[in-house]
Amino acid sequence: MTHFGQPWFDDAAGPLVRPYAVTRGRTMGAGHDLDMLTLVATVEAPPPLRRAEPEYAEIVRLCRYPQSVAEVSAALTLPLAVTKILVGDLIGEGHLNFRAPARTDDAGPGDLTVLRAVLDGIRKL
Repeated sequence: MTHFGQPWFDDAAGPLVRPYAVTRGRTMGAGHDLDMLTLVATVEAPPPLRRAEPEYAEIVRLCRYPQSVAEVSAALTLPLAVTKILVGDLIGEGHLNFRAPARTDDAGPGDLTVLRAVLDGIRKL
């Protein structure tokens, strides 16, 4: 039993709505190739938001300034896979623009230079 003014749930118990419920059981997005470094931002004149879930409104609010998908995920405290699905929905409906992060020519996906530099930095700690 709870006393007046006290929450009926424990913060350590986790979210009240499970991630699979937020995405309605979907495990794949709308087909946009989003990774954790993809930058997303709200379009200049977005159409009215048709979705009632609060996560969608929060993503649109967060993306007034360009954010990476990882930053949006952290702000929402949702798993990255769930955030990618929600962001993909908003891109498909015309609420968000996205672009892949800028890459330099010498740092391709198979380049180990960055990983070695990070490992060296960790070892120096």
